[in-house]
Amino acid sequence: MAIKIGLLVAAFLGFFYLAKWVYPLLEGVVKRWHEKRLEKITPRLSEMFLDVPLQKLVLIDIIAPFVFGLVAYILTQNWVIVGGSAVAGLIIPFIVIRQMEEARRRKFANQLVDGLMVLSSSLKAGLSLLQAFESLIEEMPPPMTQEFTLVVRQIQMGVSLETALYNLKKRMRLEELDMVVTAIMVARETGGNLTDIFTQVGTTIRERNKLLGRVNALCIQGKMQGIIMSILPIVFAVFVYKVDTHFFDVFLDNEVGKLLLGYAVVSQILGMFFIRKFSKVDV
Repeated sequence: MAIKIGLLVAAFLGFFYLAKWVYPLLEGVVKRWHEKRLEKITPRLSEMFLDVPLQKLVLIDIIAPFVFGLVAYILTQNWVIVGGSAVAGLIIPFIVIRQMEEARRRKFANQLVDGLMVLSSSLKAGLSLLQAFESLIEEMPPPMTQEFTLVVRQIQMGVSLETALYNLKKRMRLEELDMVVTAIMVARETGGNLTDIFTQVGTTIRERNKLLGRVNALCIQGKMQGIIMSILPIVFAVFVYKVDTHFFDVFLDNEVGKLLLGYAVVSQILGMFFIRKFSKVDV
């Protein structure tokens, strides 16, 4: 008995000292991992002018996997699903940020034509391009006012107009904005009339948006058909399984049946991919 107690105490002390030695290493690895993730997240939030404290970002990054895993455990008590949910908790913050970026970019694109009209009117009134930007800041809502405020501040700090506009183009990544920046650069080099150029570019962007709207309206039927055809086999398989749980046994108990099921799954995935690809039209 005394030997067992001694072995238990020795094992406990060994585990304690091992944990004491391993913990700093794990703490350093986790800390570096969090720092790398935050290095990716923080600049993207800054570009959207969202001031989120670093401590809150760390807390969200730690809590999200735990919460997703806990909810999955409460609902399913399946450790495979719990692990997948915890991984999803790590990925979802990036997905949310990407959706926020896309929404902000679309909002900026929708404001661009009105912004060009403001710039054109300001130039007609005799203002310089920098003053036209300041007028745009006063009259337009975010995110356009935020982006051009940054452009004006960079110019006032000594950054060239070309560099400030290039930084704007790099932040927003919009084809319409590329047209505007290119038009400004060409006009400055060749001495073109920016007032007319802004009006023409605004008209071009407006007509392009109308064309995109028509294309999307024509493609919506194909997209809906693709979604229905993608979901239908899955719904049918679930329905059949609910009606007769042994219906697929002939496939699962046979090597040929397993190959056929694998082929069906791969074909379904490829079909969903190609339907999505073919129903997307780039203009």
